[in-house]
Amino acid sequence: MASITSKPALIVLRQLLSELRKQSSTKKLKENQMAQYVLGQYRKYQTTDQQLCRASEEMLSRARTYLSYLYNSRHYMQIYTEFKGKGERTIEETAKMVGFKLPHDPKP
Repeated sequence: MASITSKPALIVLRQLLSELRKQSSTKKLKENQMAQYVLGQYRKYQTTDQQLCRASEEMLSRARTYLSYLYNSRHYMQIYTEFKGKGERTIEETAKMVGFKLPHDPKP
């Protein structure tokens, strides 16, 4: 059984809060409503080792899924901003982008 206070659950919580911090405009977690919600859900499903509770395992699975979503959406935006279209390019810019050099025009 995976308790909320177990090591894997705490690792996921730290990673989740780290991703929220990276994507948030406010760097303090006390001011971030999403971080407060996540912490509240972790506290809500906190169990002891003597209790059998499927909700904690379900919560850990949802936390991992949400962590994956946040991580991948942040990387998508980084890739999108790096490679998005910049309109018309000159032949020289296009050649440089793919790693070619254009031959120079001979002077008459």
